Amino acid sequence: MTTINPLSPKTVPRDLLAGLVVFLVALPLCLGVALASNAPLFSGILAGIVGGLLVGVLSGSHTSVSGPAAGLTAVVAAQIGNLGTFEAFLVAVVLAGVIQIVLGIFKAGFIAAFFPSSVIKGLLAAIGVILILKQIPHVVGHDADPMGNKSFLQADNENTFTELGAALFDIQPGAALVGILSLLLMIFWERIKVLKKSPIPAPLVVVIFGVVLSLFLRTFGSYWTIETSHLVQVPVSNSPQEFFSFLTYPDFSALSNPAVYMAAITIAIVASLETLLNLDAVDKLDPEQRSSPPNRELLAQGVGNLAVGLIGGLPMTSVIVRSSVNINAGVKTKLSAIFHGVLLLSCVMFVPTMLNEIPLSALAAILLMTGLKLASPKLLKQMWSEGRTQFLPFIITVVAIVLTDLLVGILIGLAVAIGFILHSNMRRPLRKVMEKHATGDVLRIELANQVSFFTRATLEETLRSVPRGGHVLLDARNTDYIDPDIMDLIRDFRDTTASVHGVEVSFMGFKDKYPQLEDRIQFVDFSSRDVQSALTPQRVLEIFQQGNERFRNGTRLTRDLGKQVGSTAAGQFPMAVVLSCIDSRTPTELVFDLGLGDIFSVRIAGNIARDKVLGSMEYSCAVAGAKLVLVMGHTSCGAVNAAVDLICSNKTAAEATGCVNLDSLITEIQKSVDMGTCKQPDKWLDGEKQAYANEVSRRNVLRTMRKIRERSSTLDGLVREGKIAIVGGMYDVSTGQVSFFQTPESSQAPLPVAMVTMV
Repeated sequence: MTTINPLSPKTVPRDLLAGLVVFLVALPLCLGVALASNAPLFSGILAGIVGGLLVGVLSGSHTSVSGPAAGLTAVVAAQIGNLGTFEAFLVAVVLAGVIQIVLGIFKAGFIAAFFPSSVIKGLLAAIGVILILKQIPHVVGHDADPMGNKSFLQADNENTFTELGAALFDIQPGAALVGILSLLLMIFWERIKVLKKSPIPAPLVVVIFGVVLSLFLRTFGSYWTIETSHLVQVPVSNSPQEFFSFLTYPDFSALSNPAVYMAAITIAIVASLETLLNLDAVDKLDPEQRSSPPNRELLAQGVGNLAVGLIGGLPMTSVIVRSSVNINAGVKTKLSAIFHGVLLLSCVMFVPTMLNEIPLSALAAILLMTGLKLASPKLLKQMWSEGRTQFLPFIITVVAIVLTDLLVGILIGLAVAIGFILHSNMRRPLRKVMEKHATGDVLRIELANQVSFFTRATLEETLRSVPRGGHVLLDARNTDYIDPDIMDLIRDFRDTTASVHGVEVSFMGFKDKYPQLEDRIQFVDFSSRDVQSALTPQRVLEIFQQGNERFRNGTRLTRDLGKQVGSTAAGQFPMAVVLSCIDSRTPTELVFDLGLGDIFSVRIAGNIARDKVLGSMEYSCAVAGAKLVLVMGHTSCGAVNAAVDLICSNKTAAEATGCVNLDSLITEIQKSVDMGTCKQPDKWLDGEKQAYANEVSRRNVLRTMRKIRERSSTLDGLVREGKIAIVGGMYDVSTGQVSFFQTPESSQAPLPVAMVTMV
């Protein structure tokens, strides 16, 4: 986790200002959650104070702010009604805190790593949508529903949407004026560069503006006066002693009631789940992208709930709304959360009447702007671009949270995301590749990193689809875990089904982790004596074409190089001999996806067939049994380009580079093409010179093909007998593709292979 010094002169001012903004927003939310939970108003204030002072100190998050959670309102209201008294409910809160401490000690926070990102992002967007929908009525002074309530269904028998309609007929002029002007002030503050970069946060200015405007409107009479019901309503104490008299203590006699323990377990599970989800979501909003330790957060929340239960407060969690306001206010460290707790305690204790002058519509404008940032169109566009497996869980989470409540919506979102994961696992738990080896086709089944029971149906169907007499390779090199049921399926297929159907089964990557399935390769993935004797020039050319396609697609054959080394030690039985350029970009074995011992590779600048080269080629075909001679040139050939440069400038190699031995190479290349069309160096158009040089390379290949037969009676005789064929090829260094071509003289008969051009 990234750490920042909480006492740095650069961070303290920003954290104090951020803490002040969070305090202003948290105050009505604490009261609203308490009201929506059918609990004493002061219990919400206590949860905010403990969430700031105690949890803020113990938490490992620099941005998260804890307090009474809207997601717990339904649970709290139900449990208070079920247990009969608020004092009995406090016992359940104390026990829930103990359970959370145990969860933190035993590192149960690991489950946070398994929350799908689509659900986390859906949670953020949903909170944004809810803030927008829920705060619009408050902006115009319609405060029938508590500000902290996030549930779709409300206690007044309205819902989020019907409340919007009701607000149209209950606009309070004074509150609406404050709310709309506050919203405009927030918008302009964000758009004016000087104001946005000022150290004074916009929400603080909005609150001060709202209070001043509210006091000013009172001078215009009752029509514009903002009534008490539309202002913050903090319980007023006339002294510290009276403040502490608001505390409520748990009735531990309720421990004899089994319902208390069920309530404690429910609160602990719901609060822990909501905390972990919120923590993950807040970390995604953090500009510093710091990672908060989930186990430490569970421990901190547990201590906080234990303490708050002992003094009469509501259970708490990490809260996205307060945390996102904290981040938008420029928070740097957790000093902000602690300071917000200090302000809650001191202001509620000493200056509650001043707090009660803050219009709810001004605070609603701040929350509405926060919602607009969370539910940004950019996030929607990003999730859409990631495909339906990400977008559908995201949008369903958003809709579910908006239409139910936070807890139910998250559970629906998680269920949908898990459903997509299981569907994907069952539909694509493995990768199938049909590999074309020299001895035949092999179906390679590449197992996933985790092969669970859900993979069984797909794997069984794939294995049974292998045709009789076929060959299948099970590749577990990238697999860390295989379910025992899958192992039984594989063993049963190997021992029973495969033998009955005549299917050969090879294994790779099993022996280290699953010794009961010994690695074995039962197909030949290199050229052996038997493979070579069965080959024809046409088949070799097909192998080259298929290998070049695999090279370009990145689907290389699975080869056991260790086995190849041992098997080729006894002798070599190449399929072909390839005469190519020395250019570093044309490694023949890679270009054609070949194995050890598959070819003789002769490389020389300009792929010129000199006497020593011809001797090597004669040995390859007449003695070692190669069936094909491939002369391969390539585009952007350095040797050819140099030759063209020198020829066009009428210089010799010795004159231009001091390399005397280049002269013979250039002479050979010069003979390959009529150089009369060669322009002077300053006459070439863009790309024209390289195109010309590439044509020189192609003609050079054709000339070399002719010279092989003219200058080697051995190779010429093998061509006449149909034992070998000579083929040309041009390798495009920009695409990796090899274009093959023949001449009437290069073989006894044209090779009927696709994509081979006669020239």
